Amino acid sequence: MNQYVHKKFSLQYKATIGADFVTKELQIGEKLVTLQIWDTAGQERFQSLGAAFYRGADCCALVYDVNVLKSFDNLETWHEEFLKQASPSDPKTFPFIVLGNKVDVDGGSSRVVSVKKAADWCASNGNIPYFETSAKEDFNVDEAFLTIAKTALANEHEQDIYFQGIPDTVTENEPKSGGCAC
Repeated sequence: MNQYVHKKFSLQYKATIGADFVTKELQIGEKLVTLQIWDTAGQERFQSLGAAFYRGADCCALVYDVNVLKSFDNLETWHEEFLKQASPSDPKTFPFIVLGNKVDVDGGSSRVVSVKKAADWCASNGNIPYFETSAKEDFNVDEAFLTIAKTALANEHEQDIYFQGIPDTVTENEPKSGGCAC
């Protein structure tokens, strides 16, 4: 997240407490898009905060460390937890992306999750796009976030179909129904 937005990487690990977020504007075709990128805490004790951060999301990036099997094994839990707490209108088509991070560590010699294993998991969960990344080396970070942005934008267009024909505002002449006359 910080590599993508600020082009900075810190070796000092700082656990996310609750959530952290950044924004970035980018041009996609003719449209100027503002991404709000939320990093939610991975620890189980913060899971109850998820609903507040997940609702209204247009895409979810699941990130794991290619050198830590447990982080990969948690993908399924985080995938299910996101769908449960975000309550998207169609959970089967909600867009996800998976990032296998830290491919730079030890030149790849400490890697425990193969590309094939990750790709198989993504394929079996609705053909989720998969990227291998290194935040430290800035490898594939821009490409991954561009895919996230395009996926979110495509998802937004599909949702807009449901709101066609509904007026955005009420004119002064239309009667107000009940409640406050403010």
